[in-house]
Amino acid sequence: MREPLPARTLIDYFRFAASSGKAELLVTKIDGRWTPLSAAEFGERTQGLALGLALLGVDRHDRVAILSENRPEWPMTDFAALSLGALTVPIYTSYLAPQVEYILRDSLAKVVVVSNAIELQKVVDVRDRCPELKHVILLDHVPWSAGEATPFETVVQKGVAALRADPGAFEERASSVLEADLATMIYTSGTTGEPKGAILTHKNFVSNVAACSTLFDVRDDMVALSFLPLSHVFERMVDYLYFSRATTITYAESIDKLSENFAEVKPHCFAAVPRVYEKMLTRVQAAVDKAPALRRTIFAWGVKTGARRLAVLGEGKAPGLVLRLKYALADRLVFRKIKSRLGGRFRFAISGGAPLSRDVAAFFLGAGVEVYEGYGLTETSPVLACNRPGEWRLGTVGRAIPGVSLRLAADGEVLAKGPNIMEGGYWRKAEETARVFDEEGWFRTGDVGSFDAEGFLAITDRKKEILINAYGKNIAPAPIEAALKSVRYVSAAVLIGDRRKFLSALIVPDFEKLETWAQSSGVAFRDHEELVRNPKTRALIQQAIDILNGDEPHERQIRAFSLLTDDFTVEGGELTPTMKIKRRVIVEKYGDVIDRMYADADGPGEGSSEGGLLGLTAT
Repeated sequence: MREPLPARTLIDYFRFAASSGKAELLVTKIDGRWTPLSAAEFGERTQGLALGLALLGVDRHDRVAILSENRPEWPMTDFAALSLGALTVPIYTSYLAPQVEYILRDSLAKVVVVSNAIELQKVVDVRDRCPELKHVILLDHVPWSAGEATPFETVVQKGVAALRADPGAFEERASSVLEADLATMIYTSGTTGEPKGAILTHKNFVSNVAACSTLFDVRDDMVALSFLPLSHVFERMVDYLYFSRATTITYAESIDKLSENFAEVKPHCFAAVPRVYEKMLTRVQAAVDKAPALRRTIFAWGVKTGARRLAVLGEGKAPGLVLRLKYALADRLVFRKIKSRLGGRFRFAISGGAPLSRDVAAFFLGAGVEVYEGYGLTETSPVLACNRPGEWRLGTVGRAIPGVSLRLAADGEVLAKGPNIMEGGYWRKAEETARVFDEEGWFRTGDVGSFDAEGFLAITDRKKEILINAYGKNIAPAPIEAALKSVRYVSAAVLIGDRRKFLSALIVPDFEKLETWAQSSGVAFRDHEELVRNPKTRALIQQAIDILNGDEPHERQIRAFSLLTDDFTVEGGELTPTMKIKRRVIVEKYGDVIDRMYADADGPGEGSSEGGLLGLTAT
């Protein structure tokens, strides 16, 4: 493992990557073809953009917002703004106009860079209510945009002309940026309340990149696939790590086209949220379910063999000869096909942003697909702990990374200290900033956890999401929801029970698997609603819940459930852009269903269907 790139500010990563001489530094698909951007061109265009922004009046401490999908212009804008001493303000493209307005207004953004007509329209709709916003810069060509936005290429070319007239102009500005300078204002997506702008410095990010670069072997001869939004602090830090190694970054077309992009790009590494890995596993299992009996038997044997080997490795031991031979055969017959779905030269992936199911992690690690779960927050730039090659434990988020200290408060809350903890606090929210630090300066993560004897951290729940039932019992929903999601036919689940007499659950079935089961079980259906209405479907889910309830204490048993025909989505407001559930939003949105579910559980009713969802009460 190489030492981290010596860096004082994030601009040092730009300098290193731009001077690497690579013919393919950034790659994106344009008109159906993967098109590379060389390091030299990336360097000149970014410097030109910086000077072009300066000509528009961008100066130290100004805010430059970025409302765009992942593409080369995203890091170009980021590095250009940073080199001027300005702060970048990322905005998710999944946000609607009111959310975009809130961030633009609250951050006092002077400039916003938007990608296309859809994002431009959001800004046009709210621009009159954003008095500090002076310029809108548009990446794509949009015919009607004249007067609404300045073309990105116009800004770049004006800056390039200024750079060629004065070659030292960029460095004169960039060299004045210090490690303590503010680098970005990232608005937490907010599962509760309004978003808060967490202010991070160059030092915060650089320390995190340096620590993580000692744990993962990222090199300049590797290709990384970037698809988690760069507005997410996790992907952004990982991309900085790629730049610090001059790794080729290829930007995926979309989540929907990941399977195609893996095959075309053949990445060595990537980062993703757990939902991506869950969907990968679902596709693998769906293909196996449709395979002949012999192939299903071989697959089951291979998975079992991988699990045995993983258990031995988890104990710090070396597999014996027989197990090594069995695993080699399992790899040839089963696991290589899984790896081929990732392009064939995959080395490792990192999971973050939300808890990764132990079963999902065990499957991939058992198959030799190295997926390492980490843990952190926007306010910690972001990584606090992570599993890593040669040092991992299933069911944990790993040990603290170098330079970070972790401990538990009296109530089990995870506390953190380190150079990556936000130094700027929350923008214009002094009280909120004060509340997340204790009297000794430890950052309160809001997560409840535990350490094992070797220092591996397990996150057991979200402190603010403890349910308190009608009898005053505290119930952590996360472990129960994770158990529900481990059920073969369950895609998503949200536990209900705050101030209620007993627990219930809103469940989104995995319809691909459920339909396969229905067809093999003689259950006729025309659509999803009819499928979840069927008593056999209800009995199937009830049987799984009965098993999960087992010998759990009465207050932790699920006594009712409702099956939903619509998944939780970012667009629907039930998920944050990082795929975390918005519990309060879901409880409010499905309030009628929840009330009916509890009423039916106390009475003779059998539930009802309304608005694309179905309430079913467990007996």
